Amino acid sequence: MAEAARPCVLVFAGLDPSGGAGIQADIEAISAQGVHALAIVTALTVQDNNRVHEVVPVDAGLLTRQATLLAASMPICAVKAGIPGNRANAEAIAAIVARLRERDPVLPLVLDPVLASGHGDPLARGNALAALAPLLALATVLVPNGPEAAAIGAVDCPHVLVTGGHGDGDEVVNRWTGAGNGRAWRWPRLPGEFHGSGCTLASAIAARLALGEAMAVALENAQRYCHQALATSYMIAPGQRIPRRLHA
Repeated sequence: MAEAARPCVLVFAGLDPSGGAGIQADIEAISAQGVHALAIVTALTVQDNNRVHEVVPVDAGLLTRQATLLAASMPICAVKAGIPGNRANAEAIAAIVARLRERDPVLPLVLDPVLASGHGDPLARGNALAALAPLLALATVLVPNGPEAAAIGAVDCPHVLVTGGHGDGDEVVNRWTGAGNGRAWRWPRLPGEFHGSGCTLASAIAARLALGEAMAVALENAQRYCHQALATSYMIAPGQRIPRRLHA
């Protein structure tokens, strides 16, 4: 028997040729939730599983044309954005989200506000924080790690989930605030470092929201999935490990 139509998440992210982070991580994490990813590449990168050496943004007009065609052809139930690559791409993505919300005012935008790689390598042309500004204003859910949250400061976002992977101690504490809600989740800290953990979590959240889950449920299910993906991670080279997203 043919499967019923799957909900779709429109994804904007960079291409990581190592396959550990970026658009490939997003596609795998979204697919693992039983949701379909519509993947638009915002930037090409020169990187491996440890360091980012170069970021080359794609043309903002190309992003717009790709998204416009997809939106005209199929229903989009959520949007997930990672690195825009530059300010022009962020503005293009923001305009796309605004148009999509004309027909679905509550369409969720999950933003992974990646400012730098785990080793501090820049992930945008120019000021990465300034490049994100158009998207920060539209985000439904912001998923920064501790250093990113400190750099961004206070934002007028309905939901913020600050992840605690950069902290110390035996537990990782992820804290949710917003819309009159608040909760902390505690997960055992796993040994090692991971490539693309933020992409994995943010994309899983977007997919769970696309399935129609309430925010608290989506956040919990996505975190549980991400923790399992990290717990069963594998190596492709020395350094950061790759989350096992498709069989977590």
